[in-house]
Amino acid sequence: MTAWLLSGLGLVILLLAGDALVRGAVNLSLRLGVPALIVSLTIVAFGTSAPELLIAISALKENAPGIALGNVVGSNTANILLVLGVPALLATLHTSECDSRKNYVFMLLATVLFIGLAFCGVFNLFSGAILLTALALVLGNAFREANAHRKAIGDACAEEEELEGLEEADPDMPYWKVSIYLILGLIGLPMGAHLLVDNATIIAREYGVSETVIGLTLIAVGTSLPELATTVMAALRRQADVALGNVIGSNMFNLLAIVGIATWFGKIPVEPEFLRYDLWVMLAASLLLIPFVFFKKDISRNWGVALTFLYVLYVTTLLV
Repeated sequence: MTAWLLSGLGLVILLLAGDALVRGAVNLSLRLGVPALIVSLTIVAFGTSAPELLIAISALKENAPGIALGNVVGSNTANILLVLGVPALLATLHTSECDSRKNYVFMLLATVLFIGLAFCGVFNLFSGAILLTALALVLGNAFREANAHRKAIGDACAEEEELEGLEEADPDMPYWKVSIYLILGLIGLPMGAHLLVDNATIIAREYGVSETVIGLTLIAVGTSLPELATTVMAALRRQADVALGNVIGSNMFNLLAIVGIATWFGKIPVEPEFLRYDLWVMLAASLLLIPFVFFKKDISRNWGVALTFLYVLYVTTLLV
């Protein structure tokens, strides 16, 4: 029971610290005059993935690489089936209003690249460099598109639009408050990651479950909770048209950035079970988005039931 409580505490600390770091970094950048465009494409993207990254690094240091890889693969599956499925049970997600075709194709390419590298048996510095190169190409494309958008509507309007899109943005936030956010984030992230990984490993050993399964379920769902909460609130407010785009972006970043950076801290071996089952479930879940991306279908309650059921079925097959 203690291990479960400490795992929960670690997760809460991790999520709060990640939010604090994003707020601090965003507002420090804005105070220093960094354009909101750069902030949104880099600092926010990296900051919101900080919990997953710290979990991966901590897992490698604790000699639990299954947790590192399981968290990434499990989070991507949960993002599609759970984060889009549960909110749709409450209200239809109007994904037909979201044009995510190009980013979706990028996400599928990133998924195929990731699976291909996994079949090498281990993620090392070389495969990490390939993933980070792909990430740089994706970010470069996003930057070019955002710049073209700025020119089309005017710099002043674009800056105002970008600031509105950054929920953490407050260009007038005093430096002392920015410092507090940064300190809390930088202290809390490693502390939370350490607590969560240590106690999740204990739980795995107590119940005879592999570290990989813990990463694919407990930790993956935990790190997907912020996205789930955000999408649920958006669904209730009938403002969920961007949910699909957010999930696609998050999944792409998980695959390319988290594992890519984590390889600097150690090799990540790929267990045979990943190659036989979990990677293909992640790919299949990704392909389920085709009707919503290319055929402009809304995620109705029926779809919500189907997606949520598929996730419950997947987790059940892991635990049984």
